[in-house]
Amino acid sequence: MSEPLELAVVIPTFNERANVPLLVAKLEQALRGTRWEAIFVDDDSPDGTADAAREIARADSRVRVIQRIGRRGLGTACIEGMCATAAPVVAVIDGDLQHDETILPQMLAALHGDDALDIVIGSRFVAGGGTGEWDRDRVAKSAFATRLSQRVLNVGLTDPMSGFFAIRTDVVRTIAPHLSGIGFKILLDIMTASARPLQCLELPYVFRCREQGESKLDHVVALEYLIALYDRKFGKVVPVRFAMFSCIGVIGVLIHMGVLMLLHLGLGSGFLGAQIVGTAAAMTFNFFLNNALTYRDRRLRGWRQLLDGWVSFSLVCSVGAVANVGVAAFLYDFRYGAWAGSALAGVLVGAVWNYALSSRFTWGRY
Repeated sequence: MSEPLELAVVIPTFNERANVPLLVAKLEQALRGTRWEAIFVDDDSPDGTADAAREIARADSRVRVIQRIGRRGLGTACIEGMCATAAPVVAVIDGDLQHDETILPQMLAALHGDDALDIVIGSRFVAGGGTGEWDRDRVAKSAFATRLSQRVLNVGLTDPMSGFFAIRTDVVRTIAPHLSGIGFKILLDIMTASARPLQCLELPYVFRCREQGESKLDHVVALEYLIALYDRKFGKVVPVRFAMFSCIGVIGVLIHMGVLMLLHLGLGSGFLGAQIVGTAAAMTFNFFLNNALTYRDRRLRGWRQLLDGWVSFSLVCSVGAVANVGVAAFLYDFRYGAWAGSALAGVLVGAVWNYALSSRFTWGRY
């Protein structure tokens, strides 16, 4: 009978094929004497990351692969991986070799040595840690994001942005139903979703430079971070996806009015024709921005999906516009000329209609 697992290492990946064998070799060296498994959770990488992990798994039973089809996101990948193991402790580490796997035994020993401890976090900002060869701009951005999360969410950690930690599996299973999975900082999600304060220990490590592949950090990732903060602070009042949908709708109104003014007032086009063009421009803008941001995890791709999605979104919004006008007109007559309240009620009904139906029929079909 084989001895029970002690540690599972979850590695969320996207286009990290070259790093897979290197990371497995590093885990083998760092975890000698530990009964461990590595779970690669791959978001269907086009570079064949999942195949590279499977090739190793054929000869090494400690390596497993979860290949996700039609789903994207580091947060949700970590959640699925952490819930897929029988090990009593699960660690999360990036697949880009920038985290220091050599402190994994210290993390495990700390959790074994203190029954009250829930999670051990690799920190760049405690004594002995560091950001390696980061340039001044990246250090400043990281420091700002750290201060923002500490202030908004009141998380008492030196490095709440860390993506490198080990946690008791029973703890994460208890928290999992309450995790949003939004964004790329799963640690913040865990710390703020727990019904009780988690007992933490931070261990220092020095962040490494990426050796293979390209960084996944971009402006959309930064936006996802802000979205995740919003979700934890206000998401129970106004769901984050609806808030984003509504904000984009407001921008769409500005696009509509800008096109209308340009064509009607600037170029002398007829009002009806300019209104139709403005409406089409706003709907098209709203569709593509919602596809890129609000529904990034369900993003439509390829000309066929995009065309079908645009048509269904336009139809839904057209019906929403009718509902908006109908409700506003009814309330205006009922309230004897209370135009502002009637108009706002119509806008709200239209927004809820557009959000609910587009979620189902535009981004819920694939």
